[in-house]
Amino acid sequence: MNYRQKTWVLAGISILLILAFLFTDIGGNWEYILTRRMYKILAIVVTAASIAFSTVVFQTITQNRILTPNIMGLDSLYVLINTLIIFLFGSMTLLTMDQNVQFLMIVGIMVLFSLLLYKFLFKRDDNNIYFLLLVGFIFGTFFDSFSSFMQVLIDPNEFLIVQDRMFASFNNMNTDVLLIAIGLIFVVSVYFLRLVKYLDVLSLGKDTAVNLGVDFDYVVKRLLIVVSILISISTALVGPITFLGLLVANLSYVFLKTYRQSYLILGAIFISIIALVGGQLIVERIFHFSTTLSVIINFVGGIYFIYLLLKENKKW
Repeated sequence: MNYRQKTWVLAGISILLILAFLFTDIGGNWEYILTRRMYKILAIVVTAASIAFSTVVFQTITQNRILTPNIMGLDSLYVLINTLIIFLFGSMTLLTMDQNVQFLMIVGIMVLFSLLLYKFLFKRDDNNIYFLLLVGFIFGTFFDSFSSFMQVLIDPNEFLIVQDRMFASFNNMNTDVLLIAIGLIFVVSVYFLRLVKYLDVLSLGKDTAVNLGVDFDYVVKRLLIVVSILISISTALVGPITFLGLLVANLSYVFLKTYRQSYLILGAIFISIIALVGGQLIVERIFHFSTTLSVIINFVGGIYFIYLLLKENKKW
């Protein structure tokens, strides 16, 4: 099979799993159950697409298949925002605040942080993408430390609420903000269409891309903004997910075996949907919610990450 046929196979498996999730064990009150499942599956697909899309683009920019956008500290910033709100105003503020306002506020702060970071770091011509990653990593460590400091000072009951938001949850996804999330992703995708033609050239490296006439810094800065918005949306929707992007992006490279970035993005999106929908099916119908999908993803993704490190170490 070539990469086009493999992409269709992945799309077919994704559709079958979605149908299985929607219509198996539906019971008597099918109208109520089906409506709830449709919202849930839509939220899972939006999350899967955002993470896979952003990770493949990020790895193309950085020329590194081990890095993920999480290294820029956006996950840590998400935890810090929630901790700071509870520390200053109490947990009731988060619980009573309008869900749409809360979602837009968190996404807005994360995107604003990314824009300020890029504007500050790309102001000088000698700064490159690796300097940006280093600064993002330092900020992430700072956010983690500051969050931990505030968490030891707040009330234990409110700490439980913070802890609940520190882990991704696919069982209690915030489907109230789904329409806004889909709208944002649609806008970002339309904007990305202007930049997709550069991805295949960027995958050849900075020097080659510059020699072929690509304005590297201009394109990379805009692609990083797209990545930041997508990661902010997925994090605000379900919480931080560490290894999903790494897992699905690398599986897409291995399975499709092509250099065409558009197909790699599509393949990663479908693999991500298969992982999340299939995983949620297993958690709900086999384990009966005795474990969570985020735990399984982090376990499998962590093992795959170690495998990638050992594999790259042999090359050195």
